[in-house]
Amino acid sequence: MAGMTKRCKAAATLGISLLLGGCSLPTLEGRPASFALAPELAAQTTLGRGITPVLEQRGKLSGFYTLADPQDAFAARALLSHTAEKTLDVQYYIWRDDITGTLLLEELHAAAQRGVRVRLLLDDNGTSGLDSWLAALDSHPLIEVRLFNPFSLRSPKSLGFITHFSRANRRMHNKSLTADNSATIVGGRNIGDEYFGASDGVVFADLDVLAIGPVVKATSNDFDRYWASASAYPVSGFLPAAPPERLQQLQARSSQVEQEPAAAQYLQALRQLPFIQQLVDGQLPMEWASATIVSDDPAKGLGQAVDQGLLSKQLAVILGQPQQHVELVSPYFVPTAAGVKAFTELTEQGVSVRILTNALEATDVAAVHSGYAKRRKALLEAGVELFEMRRDSPTAKPRGKAGPFGSSGSSLHAKTFAVDGEQMFVGSFNFDPRSVSLNTELGFVIQSPKFAQQIQAVFDEGLLQSAYQVQLSEDGQVYWLAQRGEQVERLDKEPGTGFWQRAGVKLLSWLPIEWLL
Repeated sequence: MAGMTKRCKAAATLGISLLLGGCSLPTLEGRPASFALAPELAAQTTLGRGITPVLEQRGKLSGFYTLADPQDAFAARALLSHTAEKTLDVQYYIWRDDITGTLLLEELHAAAQRGVRVRLLLDDNGTSGLDSWLAALDSHPLIEVRLFNPFSLRSPKSLGFITHFSRANRRMHNKSLTADNSATIVGGRNIGDEYFGASDGVVFADLDVLAIGPVVKATSNDFDRYWASASAYPVSGFLPAAPPERLQQLQARSSQVEQEPAAAQYLQALRQLPFIQQLVDGQLPMEWASATIVSDDPAKGLGQAVDQGLLSKQLAVILGQPQQHVELVSPYFVPTAAGVKAFTELTEQGVSVRILTNALEATDVAAVHSGYAKRRKALLEAGVELFEMRRDSPTAKPRGKAGPFGSSGSSLHAKTFAVDGEQMFVGSFNFDPRSVSLNTELGFVIQSPKFAQQIQAVFDEGLLQSAYQVQLSEDGQVYWLAQRGEQVERLDKEPGTGFWQRAGVKLLSWLPIEWLL
């Protein structure tokens, strides 16, 4: 009996080992190569014909149209997908299986039905519940789906962090949608209801830009290198084949979703927003500026990128040394000791540094807030001005209306900053160790005083109406100021939180996890 028990334990151990360690990814040998639409073919599309004459008048400048309102941001993606005639290159960190996620998946399917080649590259950590839909899309002859650093064990994926932690911990955080190599949308939004103001839970305030011109070609080239990277696996190699009727089911599900009351405002936005047609007609008012794409080498997804290939290093070279002021907006702000030192050096040189991040009551990742909170006092002592977005502003506009960085929702998600009123960054990069060292990121540095000064104006004009200002008392204690009508209220504890929530964050701040945040 004892021998039988030992054999059973050994068999169980072997079975678990095979389950966890035996699941491996398929080879990339034979993976088909493909590339962005050639410029001469892009110029022949409806988008290209409308944009080319405008670009010819602007030389090397790119055109930008900001997408702050969440409904506009959804409509821009849907309408751009609907307008594409040759190619759609789509790259996202998260794609939700919800109202807006379903509608946009069907837009990709509908585009392929019109003859558009669709390449969809998603980070596999953000595709929960989508396997059957992705397999169905991939079965279409004009759609290819790839997953970045995929999990060989599909359920539960979390076991992949145990068996292949080094790779599973490195994610693709990039966000872009490019149509006919003529127009692209880049910024902070993922695909999901909470990013487009359609959620009853957390709603993110965010920022994207619609761009045309040279930065579009650079974005397409960047997509190509991610598409061909050693982390991008065709789903046909490890997802079960979808039944033939699955694509029709996606179309039917999208039609059903369209009948839901929550979808009404998005369908209305599709009908009423004029700017894609204005873009096609060459009449969309845009900000024209020199711009540079910054992007991590996709080899970072395997821990193999050199310093010159890192977005953080590229930013430092492009932006140079700030001379007067820096305004930084980052929802997940974890400065680390090195960041505190860098900001301190700036303030000692007379540079004004103002930072907006989420308050604990507004963040959706308490562990990240712990990495910020442990550095908060040192930043204040250095003369950095800190503001924390409130969960619900008393002056908030109705959900779905544009605030400084999108809807005045319950959690900041925009990733942008301005330097000296001259340069502005927008993209996926957070000021945290994960963005710097682990995840891949993408964004634009735009040489636009107009855009930079708009960010500056957010700090200059009434930020206290929607955010707490963090202060340091004479005896070294952190406190918060909140505007309540005509009154300014002082709060000596993290606003909107309870004892156990604060205690949990304090405990997390003591753990050696800062490098993971």
